[in-house]
Amino acid sequence: MFRRMARSLLAFVMITSGAVVGMSATAGTAHADECYTWSRTLSEGASGSDVTQLQIRVAGWVTSGERLSYDGQYGARTAAAVKKFQSAYGLVADGVAGPATFSKLYALQDADCTPIHFTYAELNRCNSDWSGGAVSAATAKANALKTMWKLEAMRHALGDVPLTVSSGFRSYACNSAVGGSSTSRHLYGDAADLTGSPTLCRLAQQARTHGFSEILGPGYPGHNDHTHVALDPSPYWSAPTCGI
Repeated sequence: MFRRMARSLLAFVMITSGAVVGMSATAGTAHADECYTWSRTLSEGASGSDVTQLQIRVAGWVTSGERLSYDGQYGARTAAAVKKFQSAYGLVADGVAGPATFSKLYALQDADCTPIHFTYAELNRCNSDWSGGAVSAATAKANALKTMWKLEAMRHALGDVPLTVSSGFRSYACNSAVGGSSTSRHLYGDAADLTGSPTLCRLAQQARTHGFSEILGPGYPGHNDHTHVALDPSPYWSAPTCGI
């Protein structure tokens, strides 16, 4: 808790100073973060692993039905996602990722790169090493991180209402034990089942604007008690009770 409070205070200071120094400052002077530190300002035309790291964190800030690629290319869609992120957090919304934007991202992430309101443990109640699924353990864990950042965006858009994840990654054994589909995205680590409040329909409706390509909820067989979101490469939404 103290670490998060300190990080939030530092983020406020850097956002304030970033507004003063403008784009002449480099991202590296803003804050050396435990997880990842950007060393340059990023804008359209930039490319590299630092762009990919940014995309992971802003992929939940897209328009309905859109998905942001994790390709390391800072194109128009990445700029638009950054702009929405900036607007959502009260920053200057110019689509350029500089010191103020990075400081806010630093304040939103923990030392293991997960967003502050979600943990790897929440996204994996199956085993401790992410093994036994449809992809390698490393890929499953990386997929879960991408999902968590989309959930963080969704949580903020809903007014920072806590979201409850009832199921995340599953090995084939765990998936079979709960009667999951043999093609379930849970096997890939990129799925999350949400329960509790807001209502399941509200969750399904909101998920449409946060980059989730698979949304299953009330009215879809077996989903009347939860809303399922995932990053399926073949988009499919169905929650008939919710008008989806």
